[in-house]
Amino acid sequence: MCAFSVRDFYDGLAPDYHLIFRDWDTSMAHQATVLNEVVRQRLGTGPHTVLDCSCGIGTQAIGLALRGHEVVGSDLSPLAAARAAAEAAARGAHLPAAAADMRRLPFASSAFDIVVCADNSLLHLLTAQDVEAALLGMRRVLRDDGLLMITVRAYDEARTTRPTATPPQVTETPDGKVISFQLWHWHEDGEHYDLEHFQLVPEAGTWTVRHRRTTYWALTRAEVTQFAADAGFTDITWHSPDSTGFHQPVLTAHSERTESVSGALPCPGPP
Repeated sequence: MCAFSVRDFYDGLAPDYHLIFRDWDTSMAHQATVLNEVVRQRLGTGPHTVLDCSCGIGTQAIGLALRGHEVVGSDLSPLAAARAAAEAAARGAHLPAAAADMRRLPFASSAFDIVVCADNSLLHLLTAQDVEAALLGMRRVLRDDGLLMITVRAYDEARTTRPTATPPQVTETPDGKVISFQLWHWHEDGEHYDLEHFQLVPEAGTWTVRHRRTTYWALTRAEVTQFAADAGFTDITWHSPDSTGFHQPVLTAHSERTESVSGALPCPGPP
């Protein structure tokens, strides 16, 4: 399968990622409130040690750190991870962040109470082998009965309807309105699609077009559940946007420690 580089996509998007939100700081605060409540219900108040293994520029990680959790970030994009650490510091939060592939997490076993993998990041992995490697790695770095939190797009209906675009998002900036939208190009298998991300940015009385491409595997909720179960997670529960206020369905699950996850699975190299 031909796929576009995930790292190149997010390296290119890192300086502009905040522009996909109407107000990034407001969104950070809202998402932290929602995720923190899910954590409280599943694991207790804390504070907890948290790994955000797809931290991007820090949208979830910064908010959780500002709520008192001890958060570490990692991301395939070194530019995104560096920005996450800098943005956290600018807001008075401590967020160590490093470039790392979620299929080969460079952290000690049982190091975290919680692993977060948000914003559909898991589904950049395009094969069962890669998804399994990532989930086994997440379980390895979780303590006994630690909490996994994954958020993904709701693809059950999309696999049938195959949408071709998303509505435009308009963000006000000091220089004018920035317009962001996506085009989706479905593969013949009906499961994978190439995403084209466009941003129209006002510049000197005209528009600059910023364009990036990446690929997703549109797994259904049942398929993600099965992957989590196969990796040894238990108490797998889905939380709908209607019940949480989060913009995507949230999967929570608990880890069980076994010798079979004492090390990460080998994987074929970064996307």
